[in-house]
Amino acid sequence: MHYSSILPDVLKIADEASEKVLHIYESDFKVRYKEDNSPITAADEAAHDIIYKGLRNISRDIPILSEEGKSIPWEERKHWRRFWLIDPIDGTKDFTQRNGEFTVNIAMIEDGQPVMGVVTAPALKTAYWGIVGEGAHMRDRTGKILRIRVAEPKDTKRVVASKNHMNDETLAFIAKLGDHELVQAGSSLKFCRIAEGHADIYPRMGPTSEWDTAAAHAILVAAGGQVQTLEGEPLRYGKEDILNPWFVAAGSWYF
Repeated sequence: MHYSSILPDVLKIADEASEKVLHIYESDFKVRYKEDNSPITAADEAAHDIIYKGLRNISRDIPILSEEGKSIPWEERKHWRRFWLIDPIDGTKDFTQRNGEFTVNIAMIEDGQPVMGVVTAPALKTAYWGIVGEGAHMRDRTGKILRIRVAEPKDTKRVVASKNHMNDETLAFIAKLGDHELVQAGSSLKFCRIAEGHADIYPRMGPTSEWDTAAAHAILVAAGGQVQTLEGEPLRYGKEDILNPWFVAAGSWYF
Protein backbone atom coordinates (compact mmCIF):
# COMPACT_ATOMS: atom_id res chain seq x y z
CA MET A 1 0.00 0.00 0.00
CA HIS A 2 1.28 3.48 -0.90
CA TYR A 3 0.71 5.30 2.38
CA SER A 4 1.62 8.68 0.93
CA SER A 5 -1.53 8.50 -1.23
CA ILE A 6 -3.86 8.17 1.78
CA LEU A 7 -1.95 10.34 4.25
CA PRO A 8 -3.78 13.57 3.26
CA ASP A 9 -7.11 11.85 3.92
CA VAL A 10 -5.93 10.56 7.30
CA LEU A 11 -4.73 14.03 8.27
CA LYS A 12 -8.10 15.46 7.23
CA ILE A 13 -9.86 12.92 9.47
CA ALA A 14 -7.59 13.83 12.39
CA ASP A 15 -8.25 17.52 11.83
CA GLU A 16 -12.00 16.93 11.79
CA ALA A 17 -11.78 14.96 15.04
CA SER A 18 -9.57 17.69 16.54
CA GLU A 19 -12.10 20.38 15.71
CA LYS A 20 -14.84 18.44 17.49
CA VAL A 21 -12.57 17.71 20.46
CA LEU A 22 -11.63 21.38 20.80
CA HIS A 23 -15.29 22.40 20.75
CA ILE A 24 -15.99 20.05 23.67
CA TYR A 25 -12.76 21.09 25.43
CA GLU A 26 -13.95 24.69 25.47
CA SER A 27 -17.35 23.70 26.88
CA ASP A 28 -18.51 22.65 30.35
CA PHE A 29 -17.83 18.96 29.74
CA LYS A 30 -18.39 16.14 32.24
CA VAL A 31 -15.81 13.53 33.22
CA ARG A 32 -16.75 9.87 33.73
CA TYR A 33 -14.56 6.96 34.75
CA LYS A 34 -14.13 3.56 33.13
CA GLU A 35 -13.78 0.26 34.99
CA ASP A 36 -10.00 0.73 35.23
CA ASN A 37 -10.62 4.15 36.82
CA SER A 38 -9.24 6.02 33.80
CA PRO A 39 -11.16 9.16 32.80
CA ILE A 40 -13.32 9.46 29.69
CA THR A 41 -15.29 12.37 28.26
CA ALA A 42 -17.68 13.01 25.39
CA ALA A 43 -14.63 14.20 23.43
CA ASP A 44 -13.04 10.72 23.50
CA GLU A 45 -16.23 9.17 22.15
CA ALA A 46 -16.88 11.86 19.53
CA ALA A 47 -13.32 11.65 18.22
CA HIS A 48 -13.55 7.85 18.05
CA ASP A 49 -16.73 8.03 15.98
CA ILE A 50 -15.28 10.55 13.51
CA ILE A 51 -12.02 8.65 13.08
CA TYR A 52 -13.68 5.24 12.81
CA LYS A 53 -16.10 6.39 10.11
CA GLY A 54 -13.39 8.26 8.26
CA LEU A 55 -11.01 5.30 8.16
CA ARG A 56 -13.84 3.04 7.05
CA ASN A 57 -14.35 5.37 4.08
CA ILE A 58 -10.66 4.99 3.17
CA SER A 59 -10.81 1.19 3.30
CA ARG A 60 -13.41 -1.24 4.56
CA ASP A 61 -10.91 -4.11 4.50
CA ILE A 62 -8.39 -2.84 7.07
CA PRO A 63 -9.35 -3.64 10.69
CA ILE A 64 -9.49 -0.86 13.29
CA LEU A 65 -8.43 -1.12 16.93
CA SER A 66 -9.33 1.87 19.11
CA GLU A 67 -9.07 2.55 22.81
CA GLU A 68 -12.70 3.64 22.81
CA GLY A 69 -13.92 0.92 20.42
CA LYS A 70 -15.38 -2.43 21.29
CA SER A 71 -13.03 -5.10 22.63
CA ILE A 72 -11.83 -7.40 19.84
CA PRO A 73 -10.78 -10.92 20.88
CA TRP A 74 -7.21 -12.08 20.35
CA GLU A 75 -8.45 -14.99 18.25
CA GLU A 76 -9.51 -12.42 15.66
CA ARG A 77 -6.70 -9.90 16.12
CA LYS A 78 -3.88 -12.44 15.86
CA HIS A 79 -4.58 -12.82 12.14
CA TRP A 80 -4.18 -9.11 11.41
CA ARG A 81 -1.09 -8.32 9.34
CA ARG A 82 -2.14 -4.71 8.81
CA PHE A 83 -4.51 -2.63 10.95
CA TRP A 84 -5.35 0.89 12.08
CA LEU A 85 -4.52 1.65 15.71
CA ILE A 86 -6.10 4.79 17.15
CA ASP A 87 -6.26 6.67 20.40
CA PRO A 88 -9.02 9.28 20.00
CA ILE A 89 -7.52 11.29 22.85
CA ASP A 90 -4.19 10.48 24.42
CA GLY A 91 -3.75 12.42 27.63
CA THR A 92 -7.35 12.55 28.83
CA LYS A 93 -5.99 13.67 32.21
CA ASP A 94 -4.29 16.59 30.43
CA PHE A 95 -7.62 17.26 28.71
CA THR A 96 -9.56 17.31 31.99
CA GLN A 97 -6.87 19.49 33.62
CA ARG A 98 -7.18 21.85 30.64
CA ASN A 99 -3.45 22.20 30.10
CA GLY A 100 -3.66 21.66 26.34
CA GLU A 101 -1.21 18.74 26.28
CA PHE A 102 -3.53 16.13 24.76
CA THR A 103 -3.51 14.61 21.29
CA VAL A 104 -5.54 12.78 18.65
CA ASN A 105 -3.64 9.75 17.32
CA ILE A 106 -4.00 7.58 14.21
CA ALA A 107 -1.45 4.91 13.23
CA MET A 108 -1.12 2.22 10.60
CA ILE A 109 0.50 -0.98 11.86
CA GLU A 110 2.09 -3.45 9.48
CA ASP A 111 3.80 -6.67 10.55
CA GLY A 112 4.00 -5.49 14.16
CA GLN A 113 5.50 -2.08 13.44
CA PRO A 114 3.95 1.39 13.00
CA VAL A 115 4.58 2.53 9.42
CA MET A 116 2.50 5.72 9.32
CA GLY A 117 1.32 8.06 12.05
CA VAL A 118 -0.68 11.26 12.46
CA VAL A 119 -0.79 13.17 15.75
CA THR A 120 -2.72 16.40 16.24
CA ALA A 121 -2.72 18.62 19.32
CA PRO A 122 -6.07 20.44 19.06
CA ALA A 123 -5.53 23.01 21.83
CA LEU A 124 -2.00 23.79 20.64
CA LYS A 125 -3.17 23.98 17.01
CA THR A 126 -0.28 21.83 15.79
CA ALA A 127 -0.06 18.57 13.89
CA TYR A 128 2.63 15.99 13.16
CA TRP A 129 2.76 13.18 10.64
CA GLY A 130 5.24 10.75 9.19
CA ILE A 131 5.71 7.70 7.00
CA VAL A 132 8.61 5.43 7.90
CA GLY A 133 11.23 5.65 5.18
CA GLU A 134 9.71 8.82 3.70
CA GLY A 135 10.23 11.43 6.43
CA ALA A 136 8.19 13.41 8.95
CA HIS A 137 6.53 16.83 9.00
CA MET A 138 4.73 19.16 11.34
CA ARG A 139 2.21 21.96 10.86
CA ASP A 140 2.70 24.80 13.32
CA ARG A 141 -0.03 26.99 14.78
CA THR A 142 0.28 29.44 11.88
CA GLY A 143 -0.40 26.66 9.37
CA LYS A 144 3.18 26.51 8.10
CA ILE A 145 4.39 23.00 7.20
CA LEU A 146 7.95 22.08 8.18
CA ARG A 147 10.00 18.96 7.61
CA ILE A 148 11.25 17.68 10.96
CA ARG A 149 14.26 15.61 12.00
CA VAL A 150 15.73 14.43 15.29
CA ALA A 151 18.63 16.48 16.64
CA GLU A 152 22.18 15.44 17.45
CA PRO A 153 22.28 16.06 21.21
CA LYS A 154 24.82 18.28 22.92
CA ASP A 155 26.60 17.35 26.13
CA THR A 156 23.52 18.24 28.17
CA LYS A 157 20.77 15.82 27.17
CA ARG A 158 17.22 17.14 26.98
CA VAL A 159 15.06 14.53 28.66
CA VAL A 160 11.35 14.67 27.96
CA ALA A 161 9.17 13.39 30.78
CA SER A 162 5.80 13.88 32.40
CA LYS A 163 5.24 15.15 35.91
CA ASN A 164 2.40 12.65 36.18
CA HIS A 165 4.66 9.63 35.56
CA MET A 166 7.99 10.45 37.22
CA ASN A 167 8.95 7.42 39.37
CA ASP A 168 12.13 6.10 40.98
CA GLU A 169 13.06 3.94 37.98
CA THR A 170 12.76 6.90 35.62
CA LEU A 171 14.78 9.14 37.91
CA ALA A 172 17.52 6.49 38.13
CA PHE A 173 17.65 6.17 34.32
CA ILE A 174 17.87 9.94 33.89
CA ALA A 175 20.65 10.20 36.48
CA LYS A 176 22.81 7.81 34.41
CA LEU A 177 22.62 10.17 31.44
CA GLY A 178 24.79 12.70 33.25
CA ASP A 179 24.24 16.38 32.53
CA HIS A 180 20.61 16.87 31.50
CA GLU A 181 17.66 19.19 31.52
CA LEU A 182 14.00 18.21 31.74
CA VAL A 183 11.57 19.09 28.97
CA GLN A 184 7.97 18.74 30.10
CA ALA A 185 5.38 17.39 27.69
CA GLY A 186 2.14 15.45 27.99
CA SER A 187 0.65 12.56 26.04
CA SER A 188 2.24 11.41 22.77
CA LEU A 189 3.76 14.88 22.38
CA LYS A 190 6.80 13.49 24.19
CA PHE A 191 7.74 11.53 21.06
CA CYS A 192 6.97 14.52 18.85
CA ARG A 193 9.29 16.79 20.84
CA ILE A 194 12.15 14.42 19.99
CA ALA A 195 11.03 14.09 16.36
CA GLU A 196 11.12 17.87 15.88
CA GLY A 197 14.51 18.19 17.57
CA HIS A 198 13.35 19.91 20.77
CA ALA A 199 14.24 16.98 23.05
CA ASP A 200 16.69 14.07 22.92
CA ILE A 201 15.33 11.11 24.88
CA TYR A 202 12.14 9.85 26.50
CA PRO A 203 12.47 6.95 28.96
CA ARG A 204 9.16 5.34 29.93
CA MET A 205 9.38 3.10 32.98
CA GLY A 206 5.66 2.77 33.52
CA PRO A 207 2.50 1.42 31.91
CA THR A 208 1.35 2.46 28.45
CA SER A 209 -0.87 0.76 25.90
CA GLU A 210 -0.19 0.19 22.22
CA TRP A 211 -2.62 2.91 21.12
CA ASP A 212 -0.87 5.45 23.38
CA THR A 213 2.39 5.23 21.46
CA ALA A 214 1.87 3.89 17.92
CA ALA A 215 1.19 7.07 15.92
CA ALA A 216 3.93 9.13 17.54
CA HIS A 217 6.29 6.13 17.37
CA ALA A 218 5.87 6.11 13.58
CA ILE A 219 6.53 9.85 13.39
CA LEU A 220 9.69 9.57 15.49
CA VAL A 221 11.09 6.74 13.36
CA ALA A 222 10.22 8.67 10.19
CA ALA A 223 12.17 11.62 11.66
CA GLY A 224 15.27 9.48 12.25
CA GLY A 225 14.68 8.22 15.79
CA GLN A 226 14.03 4.85 17.35
CA VAL A 227 11.93 3.23 20.06
CA GLN A 228 13.23 0.13 21.85
CA THR A 229 12.47 -1.90 24.94
CA LEU A 230 15.00 -1.89 27.78
CA GLU A 231 16.25 -5.21 26.35
CA GLY A 232 17.11 -3.51 23.07
CA GLU A 233 14.25 -5.00 21.09
CA PRO A 234 11.91 -2.98 18.84
CA LEU A 235 8.65 -1.98 20.51
CA ARG A 236 6.09 -4.22 18.80
CA TYR A 237 2.36 -3.89 18.17
CA GLY A 238 -0.49 -6.30 17.63
CA LYS A 239 0.33 -8.41 20.69
CA GLU A 240 -2.20 -10.42 22.66
CA ASP A 241 -1.52 -8.11 25.63
CA ILE A 242 -1.96 -4.53 24.42
CA LEU A 243 0.21 -3.19 27.27
CA ASN A 244 3.67 -2.03 26.23
CA PRO A 245 6.83 -3.08 28.07
CA TRP A 246 9.05 -0.29 29.42
CA PHE A 247 10.85 1.47 26.58
CA VAL A 248 13.19 4.27 25.54
CA ALA A 249 12.46 6.64 22.66
CA ALA A 250 15.33 8.74 21.30
CA GLY A 251 17.33 9.81 18.32
CA SER A 252 19.64 7.20 16.79
CA TRP A 253 22.54 8.40 18.95
CA TYR A 254 21.30 6.46 21.98
CA PHE A 255 20.93 2.99 20.46
